[in-house]
Amino acid sequence: MILTGGSLHESREALELAKKYGFYATIGCHPTRSKQFDEFPGGPEAYLEKLDELIAAHLEGKGRVVAVGECGLDYDRTHFASIATQKTHFRSQLALAKKYHLPLFLHSRAAHADFVSILREEGFGENGGREIGAKGGVVHSFTGTPEEAKELMDMGFHISLNGCGMKTEQNLTTAKSIRPEKIMFETDSPWCSLTTTHASRRHIQTMPASLSSKYFPKPVPRPEAFAYGKPVKGRNEPTAIGGVAWVVHCLHETIPFERITERAWKNTVELFDLHELNEEKST
Repeated sequence: MILTGGSLHESREALELAKKYGFYATIGCHPTRSKQFDEFPGGPEAYLEKLDELIAAHLEGKGRVVAVGECGLDYDRTHFASIATQKTHFRSQLALAKKYHLPLFLHSRAAHADFVSILREEGFGENGGREIGAKGGVVHSFTGTPEEAKELMDMGFHISLNGCGMKTEQNLTTAKSIRPEKIMFETDSPWCSLTTTHASRRHIQTMPASLSSKYFPKPVPRPEAFAYGKPVKGRNEPTAIGGVAWVVHCLHETIPFERITERAWKNTVELFDLHELNEEKST
């Protein structure tokens, strides 16, 4: 499991949890929190230095850093951080990815033109920036158009889907357009659930009971009633990732469920350099 850092504080928390439970983490600052760079004691340079130090100290072993991010642009929520602020601190985090040869965990919302423009200007326009020492990345929680997805894939990036990218028929058209060699699945728990109001619902309803009981087990009613192996009602959980994969399987029709999940697994392991997980699977 990869835990996402959305700020300096969250990145530290993600690393502690990753070390405790044998997970992995990303280090970065979400565009809606990018004002934190300017508000930090010592200014933006000091904030970036702290992110840099976290990465440098946790590149090896369990709990290690596997990506820079979550970073990018979010023009739906500029009341949290201005466009100018977001752009500035997106660029600074791209520099970290190049410095440490790490993939990017990217966020793009209603900002595609500026998003790809900055990536191109910073050397990520072809093959995910591998020619300049970078290692590509994934645009997570993707909700854009098929044309936007194609441009990103052609630039060498992966596209990750969750429930937020399966709300509408247009979303499903985009999901179907993603090439298998570039696709990833996620939940973005506790957000971005697959819900009964989504266009994806008709596909979820075709899931065999043997799979639905595995990916959508009966929930407990509230967090206080938590039980191991049980989701909490109204909260997305990592186990629901199988539902995302099932919807994509249904959209492609001719691609077996096992094949699409194995392809997404392969993409994830290769991008984030998690080859030890394949060794664990084989033992």
